[in-house]
Amino acid sequence: MTTLQVVRTLECEGLACPLPVVRTKRAVDEMKPGEVLEVRATDKGSVADLKGWASRIGHQYLGLKEEDGVFRHFIRKAEEADTKTEKKHPHTTTNGEIHSKISSGTKLNIIDVREPAEYAFGRIPGAISIPLGQLEEQISSLDRNKEYYVVCRTGSRSDLACQILTEKGFSQIKNVIPGMSAWTHELEQD
Repeated sequence: MTTLQVVRTLECEGLACPLPVVRTKRAVDEMKPGEVLEVRATDKGSVADLKGWASRIGHQYLGLKEEDGVFRHFIRKAEEADTKTEKKHPHTTTNGEIHSKISSGTKLNIIDVREPAEYAFGRIPGAISIPLGQLEEQISSLDRNKEYYVVCRTGSRSDLACQILTEKGFSQIKNVIPGMSAWTHELEQD
C-alpha cells in the first residue's frame, strides 16, 4: 500500500462553513506545488465544500477518510499554470429581498444546500433541501426554466451550488446572501 506524503495538517475540527475552506485556501497558498495538505474537519458540509473548492481552483482533491466523526481531506496543490482564478456567481439577492417577496405572497423556488441537520433546525419557509453534496445527482428533479434562489449558512456553499446549476444550463439562479446565519425572519422547523 502506498503512503500519502502529507506536508501539513490543518485542524478545522469544530468549525463550520465557511471557515474550513477559508483556512484551507490560506494554508494552500503557503505551500509549494505538488505538496499535500490534510484538512481535519467535523462539519459534514466540509465534504462537499472542500472537494468543490479544490476542483473549482484546479487543485487535486485526493480523497477523504472518516474516523470517529472527523473528516480527513487530502488536497494536492496544483502548479500555478494549472490553477484557475476563483470566481463568484454574479447574480445575488439578499435575505431582506427574499423576506419581502415571501411577505408579499410571491411563491419562490428556494433550494437550501445545507446539510439535513442544519435544514431541520430552521429554514426559510417553503425551501426544499438538496444538500450540496447531492445536488448533481438530484439536478434532474429541477426545472431549468424556473427561477431558483439558493441558500446556505453564509453564502459560500450556495455560491458553489449556483455555479454548478449555471454550468448545467440553469439561467435564472440567484445566491441568497448572507444566508441563514443572518436570517432574522420566520423559520420552518421539523
